Amino acid sequence: MAQSGIPIIDINSADEATIGKQLVDAAEEHGFIYIRNLGQDISVEQVDEAFELSRRLFDAPIEEKVACAIQTNNRGWGGLHSETLDPRTQKIGDFKEVFNIGLFKKGQPQQPLPPAIVPDQARLEAFRDVCTAMCTKLLRLIGNGLGVGDFFAQAHEIKPGDECDTILRLLRYPPPSSPSSSPSPADAVRAGAHSDYGSITLLFRLRGQAGLEVQTTAENTWAPVPVQPPGTERDPAPPILVNVGDLLSYWTNGLLRSTVHRVVFGGSGVVEGESATDPRYSIAFFSSPSPSTELGVVPSERVRNFVPRGGDGGNPYAQRKVMRADEHLRMRLAETYGDLYKKNES
Repeated sequence: MAQSGIPIIDINSADEATIGKQLVDAAEEHGFIYIRNLGQDISVEQVDEAFELSRRLFDAPIEEKVACAIQTNNRGWGGLHSETLDPRTQKIGDFKEVFNIGLFKKGQPQQPLPPAIVPDQARLEAFRDVCTAMCTKLLRLIGNGLGVGDFFAQAHEIKPGDECDTILRLLRYPPPSSPSSSPSPADAVRAGAHSDYGSITLLFRLRGQAGLEVQTTAENTWAPVPVQPPGTERDPAPPILVNVGDLLSYWTNGLLRSTVHRVVFGGSGVVEGESATDPRYSIAFFSSPSPSTELGVVPSERVRNFVPRGGDGGNPYAQRKVMRADEHLRMRLAETYGDLYKKNES
């Protein structure tokens, strides 16, 4: 068990029924899961290459990134403070820079990319592909663990004409010492408290870079999530952190937890061997179903027998508000990028 209590699961160590049950148990209790032993799914070299491309993209001239500014299709570049993930409490937007990469069609991105990485767009597509395959595997295992087979995996299959809201997100958090990112007011955060909008998320992090915290079941209590949890120090790369998003929680009537989390500058988010003084890079892959997917409760005996917990750890999205995947995404994005969406609706 890691410091935050998040389980570590070797996803290739047993039969699919056993792994599926382990994943469901972890997702019910924590909403977050470390997965390891990924060599046959995602290689260390592929992850290293993705981080190298991320650095190159963010190092591109500002005018090249501005030309790729994020749009209401949730693709493109966002600079410091362009997002406010916790608009209820944040006084200033997130201290981070992002680039969202959507679906490729016939080898071509369906959005502008900075010239600095255009020659390597095939490598970005390849990384999206292995992340998609990993999510399909996890969704199938979770479905098996709940007794609904391939239900979740099939809901994420790309259909002809489907816009596909699945996003590969590159992130860079400038160091606190940078004049452009010096936190003010004192309670500023690198990324505001939020739950993820889609079904499941893969999070790739670099050794030694602190900051991620999860909200525990005791409301307003935060626990750090180490990059390299105890027992994985000799692994060739840090385990991937997987978390449940709002839609998987909707589908399971709250059985699987869409846990609130944030990224902070320091404090309790720093564990031994990690530091928050340097730039922080991460890569997130947000898996989402077809936009028109209905979010009714799945016919699982375990879900039927589940008694919803009160408050769900403070997640404001624990209560169902919409019935389709695209409705939920637009609701969340409109809160995060308020001005952008108001401008397009005026």
